[in-house]
Amino acid sequence: MAVNEPTPATPLPWHAPLWQQFVSLHRGARLPHALLLSGPHGVGKQHFAEALVGYLLCNTPGEMACGQCHGCRMLASGYHPDLLRVSPEEGKRQIRIDPIREVNAFVAQTAQQGGHRVIVLSPAEAMNVAAANALLKSLEEPGERTQFVLLADVPSRMLATIRSRCQHWSLPLPESEQSLEWLSTQLGNRDEAAFWFQVSGGLPLLATELATPDARALRKQLHETFDALVRGAEPVAEAARLDRQSLESILWYGIAWLEDLIRLGLSGEADEVRNPDLLPLYRQAVKNARVQDWFRLLDFAREQRRLLAAGGNPNPQLVLEAWLVRWSTLLRS
Repeated sequence: MAVNEPTPATPLPWHAPLWQQFVSLHRGARLPHALLLSGPHGVGKQHFAEALVGYLLCNTPGEMACGQCHGCRMLASGYHPDLLRVSPEEGKRQIRIDPIREVNAFVAQTAQQGGHRVIVLSPAEAMNVAAANALLKSLEEPGERTQFVLLADVPSRMLATIRSRCQHWSLPLPESEQSLEWLSTQLGNRDEAAFWFQVSGGLPLLATELATPDARALRKQLHETFDALVRGAEPVAEAARLDRQSLESILWYGIAWLEDLIRLGLSGEADEVRNPDLLPLYRQAVKNARVQDWFRLLDFAREQRRLLAAGGNPNPQLVLEAWLVRWSTLLRS
């Protein structure tokens, strides 16, 4: 293969059955005009969507996009006139109405390359009510060879009227051995793959994210923060040391650790936890507070994360301070 020849996106190994379903529907001209791809973050929705987009915009697809035609080369260059991607503007959490108006104008045009027009909305649950309502007409009357691909971690957060106009494909969780084999290739080490796969809760793409240097550094810093709280550190001061970090990421780790802690508190089984290296912290926490107290803290963290996702715009530093004060109180009870 030539050095400058584009490499098309391909489905992940655990997507193979769903991919065959897609290809079969496409060849039989039975592909629904709007697909809603759902599943937890880290299962590979975006990966599957990219393979699907490449296939639809390829001039001569086989089992997958050819990677050599004009359509594939345009897509690999970063621009294809018959592809429109919609996501929140930088620094924003919602998809507002103006980008959806662009979708409606795009749908009204003829495909410039004579094939499919493809619209990818991600995350679909980020559309506010006005944007979602504006999209309904295009979903109802998309025109020929128009393909909508909506990606959602939590489709229940979407308007029911949007969900009802899409065929819902839930991406399956991969089997452990299949994931570990793939992860071992990505991370270059079977033990590393097994550790991060466990930490991710069985989501291989999330495991690769958690294994990046920046994510490892944040995890280490948070571990040190909670160890400091156990020793009596001031939670507001500890929050100040985290002020440059993503609140969403901090809450994600905190929620995962609280779920671990509650599992340990209820079952007493260390094998149940996702983060085995944090067992000393968990055991200290289990001794110092009741399980129902940890449930209340978990509810608080989930609610703050929900507000963030919904664009509720809580003050990150105040949320972090309040959360660490609660942790500190329980850790030192």
